[in-house]
Amino acid sequence: MKKGIHPENYRIVAFKDMSNDEVFLSKSTAVTKDVIEMDGSEYPLVKLEISRTSHPFYTGKSNLVDTAGRIDKFKNKYKKFAKK
Repeated sequence: MKKGIHPENYRIVAFKDMSNDEVFLSKSTAVTKDVIEMDGSEYPLVKLEISRTSHPFYTGKSNLVDTAGRIDKFKNKYKKFAKK
């Protein structure tokens, strides 16, 4: 492996799915100021809106997590084009 080409801050980071509070660890260079304690160790914390544990494609559920109301805005904007 070549030296000096890899990022310095490549470390284990905790990712938290905010829709279902699932936390998983992975290596990343993501920058964050939040930390979480897991298994007696502190890890940098990255908060996610949706992950593999809550995404409808991976879970097989058809419900959709929409925190910003984007789906309702879309439906209201284009309801005049709906077939009657």
